[in-house]
Amino acid sequence: MNAPPSSYAPVVDKESFTSTLKRMQGEKSEILQRHKTLLNQRYDLSNRPVKGVTMSGGKAVQGGVRVKLPRGTSWEQLAKMSPDDVMSKGLWPEGFYPLPHPNQNEGGMLFPQFHIDAIKEQEDRDLTRFDLDFVLPDEFLPEFPPPIFLTTRPDLGDVSQGKAVTLTNFYDLFNGILNPKQLEGLRLLVTPFPQQQFNATWDRRSIKPSQGVSCLDCHINGHTNAATHLVGDIRPQKHRHRIDTPTLRGVNIQRLFGSQRALKSVEDFTEFEQRAAYFDGDPVIATKKGVNILERGSQVHFMAEVQELFDFPPAPKLGLLGRLDKSKATEQEIRGEAVFFGKGQCSVCHTPPYFTDNLMHNLRAERFFKPKMINGRLASADGPIKTFPLRGIKDSPPYLHDGRLMTLDDTVEFFNLVLGTQLTEQEKKDLVAYMYTL
Repeated sequence: MNAPPSSYAPVVDKESFTSTLKRMQGEKSEILQRHKTLLNQRYDLSNRPVKGVTMSGGKAVQGGVRVKLPRGTSWEQLAKMSPDDVMSKGLWPEGFYPLPHPNQNEGGMLFPQFHIDAIKEQEDRDLTRFDLDFVLPDEFLPEFPPPIFLTTRPDLGDVSQGKAVTLTNFYDLFNGILNPKQLEGLRLLVTPFPQQQFNATWDRRSIKPSQGVSCLDCHINGHTNAATHLVGDIRPQKHRHRIDTPTLRGVNIQRLFGSQRALKSVEDFTEFEQRAAYFDGDPVIATKKGVNILERGSQVHFMAEVQELFDFPPAPKLGLLGRLDKSKATEQEIRGEAVFFGKGQCSVCHTPPYFTDNLMHNLRAERFFKPKMINGRLASADGPIKTFPLRGIKDSPPYLHDGRLMTLDDTVEFFNLVLGTQLTEQEKKDLVAYMYTL
């Protein structure tokens, strides 16, 4: 007799760590190959940077539409079709479906290799998983380590000194810039605590018992390294959304936290992450693995205050109210701004000066396709998702809440279909050029 569905993970280990390690290492190659095959079926992952466009720290930005079209179709043809026609003919591009976790059935935090290497070198702490590797090419990820801009000290520019901020160097970098309360908050943000995959129990995914992960292991330097995970708030497993780690830049102007949970303050988000999200939203497992109970009035408050200091990168072509300074912008960027605020309908949700409305919207992309299983992920309705700010957006690939879109060109094609805006090829290019200025 099969066990009924349950919201709870098993608490008692039914397999020894040695047996789990051997089994999952044996399965790793097949799982990674399956995910690589999916990525290559969906996307053109060749290295094609945009000439003259870089992230705030100088890394090249990948350009062009990378989502592959169904054979025999064009973007223009798809844009003229109704959602029902796209669905009935099975023409929704594969790269527009939800993107699964590299191992959806297992899930968990997974870090790019460059971050693993940096943390090993600086702290001698190992974030390697024995069952999975991060396989999305580095070219499509944010720069590492990213610059840090502070709302309180814009005169300093990038205060990171080109370093990944960790427990080993945060004091040297920020003593004399932050106040004592903020320094303590930053210390907590870079201190590793037990997490579902990185802990001291048998039910872990690191070879050695682990101290855990820190907040800034995903939100490196208050930004993002595109580390992935699964949301903790959805059951069953096949419905759980893959997370592309969002930037912490500009959280001071945001009023919703978590792509769907709609937590109302960064304090709420910080406390929830430590108590439950680190453990797939399961407080029973959190107790088993070593939950970090933060004190609200000091620790949570201190951590939140630091997060609210992380500023957006400079945007020299934008004026005080978030519109282009025509004396600094190119003709193409000016045309793109007109599309953004006009035919493209982007500004309905992404309002200046920070290009968010601090609301949630349901795009109902499921109008275009029939539900189907994709490597353990049931592609169906996503539901409402928060409007993320577009300020500094070129620094934060890949895009959409689950990172299914590799470039800003992909996002323009996606929303052109979802919103039915019928943009011309030139309007699409102009719109992307404009978003590079934000």
